[in-house]
Amino acid sequence: MISHKLFDGGETMGLYDFTLYDVVNRNAVTFKEKQAWFEVEDGRSLTFGDFKEQVDRLAAGLQKQGVEKGDRIGVLSKNNLEFFLLFGAAAALGAIMVPVNWRLSRDEVCFNMNDGAPKLVFADREYQESIKGIREKLPSVQTFCSLGAGGDGFVGFSSLLAPAEGLKPVPVATDDGFVIIHTAAVAGRPRGALLSHGNVLLADLHFDYCMNVTPQDVHLSFLPFFHVGGLFMATAAFHAGALNVSMSKFDPGKAVELIQKKKASFMMVFSPILSTILEESQKKGIDVSSLRAVTGIDTPETIEKYQKITRGCFYSMYGQTETSCVATIWPYNDKPRSAGRVLPMAEVRLVDDYDRPVPAGQVGEITMRGPMVFKGYWNLPEDTAYTFREGWHHTGDLGRFDGDGSLWYAGRKAEKELIKPGGENVYPAEVEKAILQHPAIEKVVVFGVPDPKWKEGIKAVCQLRQGQKLEPQGLIDFVGERIARYKKPQYVEYVTDMPLKEDGSPDRAKVKALYGGEK
Repeated sequence: MISHKLFDGGETMGLYDFTLYDVVNRNAVTFKEKQAWFEVEDGRSLTFGDFKEQVDRLAAGLQKQGVEKGDRIGVLSKNNLEFFLLFGAAAALGAIMVPVNWRLSRDEVCFNMNDGAPKLVFADREYQESIKGIREKLPSVQTFCSLGAGGDGFVGFSSLLAPAEGLKPVPVATDDGFVIIHTAAVAGRPRGALLSHGNVLLADLHFDYCMNVTPQDVHLSFLPFFHVGGLFMATAAFHAGALNVSMSKFDPGKAVELIQKKKASFMMVFSPILSTILEESQKKGIDVSSLRAVTGIDTPETIEKYQKITRGCFYSMYGQTETSCVATIWPYNDKPRSAGRVLPMAEVRLVDDYDRPVPAGQVGEITMRGPMVFKGYWNLPEDTAYTFREGWHHTGDLGRFDGDGSLWYAGRKAEKELIKPGGENVYPAEVEKAILQHPAIEKVVVFGVPDPKWKEGIKAVCQLRQGQKLEPQGLIDFVGERIARYKKPQYVEYVTDMPLKEDGSPDRAKVKALYGGEK
């Protein structure tokens, strides 16, 4: 890319570049007095003009702390205004955000933090004890900060706000890295997907275009910012000039009241969020008909119930962190149970095991290219090269196109078997590794099964060592103490004879066929 120089020799912003910070600046002009953010817990409200002022002050303060372009900023927190302001300030400085899943165990949090090697770490009060427990294991961190009041080794958030006039402009390109989102553990370790400003902004535009988001809309924001769905729906609302109504954590009772009071009009969900909202609204007699657009993952029964009650539209979608959250999206009623159609700025191709395109109607691996594709896995060049082979991003998921160009999801390749309880990603190998630490377990196979609440549940089929006894709940609790609790199995079945391959390892296909019935 050709850079453009100032007369004094300093580098200025690229003529063709655009970042999230440019959206902050644009909105401060276009929507200056319009409400941008409402914080449910304390009632705080910011206009788009206020938001830019706070972002600039925070960015200036972070510069004083030594944050430079390319530095990482780790965050362990539930959603709040300060968290979202950090994204804006990082964008202004060219820094890279590393939001960490607060549902992880302390060791898992430590691994993800060290993988990103942040210069600063922010934590809200709820998670400061967790950070204190691992701070000696985070050698890259120079400063520990609070997203609220300071104290006990954490710099207070307000003390980081400096005069906006002191902010020194930083040249940041559309293709520069902006956020690292860690995916589920593969081969024993999570992988950090690096997403650029361009990835985020194009995802915003795709959501806004496909779901018809306008400045008059209100987004009910409760999915966590460590998840691409939570982050990108919030940025999509911000990008469109819509209002973000922020809940730190999903609560169905509060959610239905907010939908009615704030006239919330769109959101993203994972099962069972939508069904609990509908049940709560019917139980309390609260009108949720303002909710005109919902996307995400849910059962056909819940989707159809939502559309019948609200007359709104559910947008079926397929995507992953590596494709900036979304690759296909379309109104559910246009092709019920499909994953939608390919986005305007994306190309999707289905291939066989030899990367040869397969015809419509035939199942193949979903591969993709275009500006939605992430930059690669952080510090994992071999994994990145393999994923990007033949010039296409290989998702590891299977699908088929029908004659009308709609994509139908068809499961996962064996090499990338994945379970998605409630929208989270869980690899069976990670759960199996934890289960095999129990001295009573000889062999185990973990896989996903249909679940009425989470859509997909985690089942462990285990063979006990000779003479051993272990209650299923005891094993479930054992796993929950070693890895994030959402990764523990919901179902445990003990067998006396585990189907084996010739090499003596469990035959996964046979175990799933025998014990993978519906729950």
